[in-house]
Amino acid sequence: MVSELDDIDRRILAELTRDGRMSIRQLSESLHISRANAYARVQRLRETNVIRGFRAQIDHAAAGLGTSAYVTVNLHQAEWREVGERLRTLPGVVHIALVGGEFDVIMLVRAKDNTDLRRLVLDEIQGMPGVVNTRTLLVFDEFDPAGFEP
Repeated sequence: MVSELDDIDRRILAELTRDGRMSIRQLSESLHISRANAYARVQRLRETNVIRGFRAQIDHAAAGLGTSAYVTVNLHQAEWREVGERLRTLPGVVHIALVGGEFDVIMLVRAKDNTDLRRLVLDEIQGMPGVVNTRTLLVFDEFDPAGFEP
């Protein structure tokens, strides 16, 4: 089900994207709406899965995962479901997307260092049945988006 978002809903999402720990009181004050209205809207956004959860923003280097890469994967088309399930179990995999184009899957992975990344890509991913080949794009630096526009 697709939810229709109005301006206040979009402003709520922007505020919570900026600070997911913001209290309902702070949210209502920043948007100039009542606490009851803010609470009801956040609850509705959660119930309709517009808001799927709240997460901590991690400094990956400080957490011991100083190497990041996008890994593209080509696979045997008939095995995409099985390969996808196996990829989901790998440590360090942050995001997986099935895409159209010159490759079938793109993944964001994080590793301790280049040796750990090499093991993940060459041993784990390329060793999976159904994987034809991979390409690794090393991330030199990452930037947070400037804002949120739902």
